[in-house]
Amino acid sequence: TIIQKLLLTTARPDANQNNLRSAAYESIMELLKSSPRDCYAIVQETTVTIIARLEELLHHRQSGNEKTAGGNFNDLQSLLCATLQCVIKKMQQGDAIQISDTVMSAFLMMMSSNEQSSEVQEDALMAVGTVMEVTDKHFAKYMDSFWPYLVASLQNHAEYSVCAASVGIVGDMCRTFGAEMANFSDKLMDMLVAALSNQGLHQSVKPSILSTFGDIAMAIGPVYTKYLQVVIHILKQASEATVDKNDYEMLDYFNELREGILEAYSGIVQGLKGEDAANNQLEQLRPYLQIIIQLIISVSEDRDKTDSLTCCACGLIGDIVTGYGGSVKNLVQFDSIADLLSQGRRSRISKTKSMAHC
Repeated sequence: TIIQKLLLTTARPDANQNNLRSAAYESIMELLKSSPRDCYAIVQETTVTIIARLEELLHHRQSGNEKTAGGNFNDLQSLLCATLQCVIKKMQQGDAIQISDTVMSAFLMMMSSNEQSSEVQEDALMAVGTVMEVTDKHFAKYMDSFWPYLVASLQNHAEYSVCAASVGIVGDMCRTFGAEMANFSDKLMDMLVAALSNQGLHQSVKPSILSTFGDIAMAIGPVYTKYLQVVIHILKQASEATVDKNDYEMLDYFNELREGILEAYSGIVQGLKGEDAANNQLEQLRPYLQIIIQLIISVSEDRDKTDSLTCCACGLIGDIVTGYGGSVKNLVQFDSIADLLSQGRRSRISKTKSMAHC
């Protein structure tokens, strides 16, 4: 097959020249991403090959024979990690669970070395997130082993790409474990708040942290009330940020920041509402509704808002109206909010259109 030929190409003696190895692995990944169901056997074969290569590479590192692996050691690890992540996404859950012990052992070994580059650490974290997504609650068996690496990555504010990848893992955990996230949420919330408070943290990580506050709220439900006051204070502060709109890079960041804030509020509204009316804690949020509505109005009046920001704002309006019913009618009856919903309905993006029909 083409993939077999490409795998042979990655093992050529001259594969480290002219980006040949990298190009071959990237081609393999593209083929796997678009592979149809009747090629599943090839996916399985490729998975076995990539796992064997990654284990061999890690063995070379442990024995101090990195040069025998050929090429740049860190680049090889990243390529194998990314390819393995790609094949795992294509695997059926039962098959993924069968290989998950071996795969997680390799990923944990990659993260255990202090000598690893931030790129390798980031790739390993993203691959772990894929294993979590595919194996679902089965991943719980690895949490004791993985937790120390997650903590270290969340606290690694200097290597912001690693920190960002670990924030993504927290979101994956929320979607995987649901209410069981309450076992981890205290420590995670402390670390996320500490990261935001660190002036040295790259600003690109902050929107995703804010959004993750909402993920945690949706996962643990009404229990989230214990974090509410602190989180609202952080979101309010973040919403007061201003940027020079002539600086397009900062304008992009500003829109991403507000997306993160709106996503956090949406998650909080949904989480406090809960699935059981008897445990509904939305009244705890009512004193802050005016602050939230003011942010939505501010977004609606901004000519530089992106479509995705419009989508988030429309979604939040829907969540508030659904959660509180007629009692918030007067709060949302503003021309600017009506205009925002109209803009959303005219969007070419189906998700924005759907959110605007609230």
